[in-house]
Amino acid sequence: MCNGCDNDGSTPHANPSSPKPQTMVPEPVEGSALANPSSPDVMPRAVEWAKTMHGHGSDDVVLAHADTHARFAPGQTLDRLAREEREAVMLRPGATLAHGAGNRAIDEEPDAERTCFERDRDRIVHSPAFRRLAGKTQVVVYPTDHQRTRLTHALEVAQVATSIARGVGANVSLTDAIALGHDCGHGPGGHASEDAFDAFIPEGYDHGPWGADVVLTDLNLCRETLDGIRNHSWSRPAPGTIEGEIVSWSDRIAYCAHDLEDAIHARIVSIGDLPPEVASIAGIGRRAQLGTFIRAVIVTTNATGQVGMDPETAAALAGLRRFNYERIYTRPDSVAQSHAVVEVLRGLVDRYVAQPELMPSFYRWDDVTRGAVTYVGGMTDRFAFDQAEDLLGWTADRLPRGIGRGA
Repeated sequence: MCNGCDNDGSTPHANPSSPKPQTMVPEPVEGSALANPSSPDVMPRAVEWAKTMHGHGSDDVVLAHADTHARFAPGQTLDRLAREEREAVMLRPGATLAHGAGNRAIDEEPDAERTCFERDRDRIVHSPAFRRLAGKTQVVVYPTDHQRTRLTHALEVAQVATSIARGVGANVSLTDAIALGHDCGHGPGGHASEDAFDAFIPEGYDHGPWGADVVLTDLNLCRETLDGIRNHSWSRPAPGTIEGEIVSWSDRIAYCAHDLEDAIHARIVSIGDLPPEVASIAGIGRRAQLGTFIRAVIVTTNATGQVGMDPETAAALAGLRRFNYERIYTRPDSVAQSHAVVEVLRGLVDRYVAQPELMPSFYRWDDVTRGAVTYVGGMTDRFAFDQAEDLLGWTADRLPRGIGRGA
């Protein structure tokens, strides 16, 4: 029960006769920009920013802008129960409803405002595993400022997936949560990390199950969210929800389009290299391709009741993926970079297995090998390659090229 709440958990009504609360303005910290704004050491922008510290307004409400004119009709909070009722009315039969879901490994009280899937989405976004995707390579290609990371890939998958979910009447919040978390099990250096860690994990290292069953377990996510993350790859068993199927298609749509765009920016291929049978159906740019593929999934799903794509457009997507495989993913430089990644990561795991005291205490498990793989798998590219230099004594010329180092 929160402080200041009635026994039913609601906020007490204010007594009109009570004095209005006064806005508390703390004194400036000594040595800060507010305390001494004329100091030559304080940047002008910091001084201006400090002037907005307390907002604007009266005793009734504090506003962000003194000249705000936006108005909204007062009303009741759209709480979890109201949102679940909306889902029941708006979502298509077969979509996953938040009401009746929320099954977690450890039981929790429902949130007052958020549905269970909205809560999952928030937990993923605020997790260290999600943040570290910013330092993990999406594709091992020639280095460029335009290159995607695993984080931007996850965001683009979420954009594609939620567009489809809205168009077919699926649960957008569950779709978003699965999409944002789908690659949290990836190690540094792209898919080569899976080849590296396969040598240490008897059942094999697959980033989907590893993300759901190892990396994200402390978030206590819903069963439906974990299922979608675990099984988003086409080589895995089918997800158990429509939303999971949507993310499976969205992942492929997103990476086929944006990996091509990255390769064009890096001058690995040109747009003119794209096979005519792909360009004629899907278009020649990322915007056109995403529009074509997203629309095809929406139209086909609405027409058939199954998440899929019409054969002609699906063939174009397959042709684009085949082109990327031949010209980007398996080009000689990419293959060489992948082998270098494998060598780095296996060397690090071997070192940590031999000397577990070098790892943070959290990863010193009874199964020392699994703990070492979990530790190395969570590293960003840069940290892993720094460890290769510091612990393994590698020189820069041995490090993978095209992942922000050794270029």
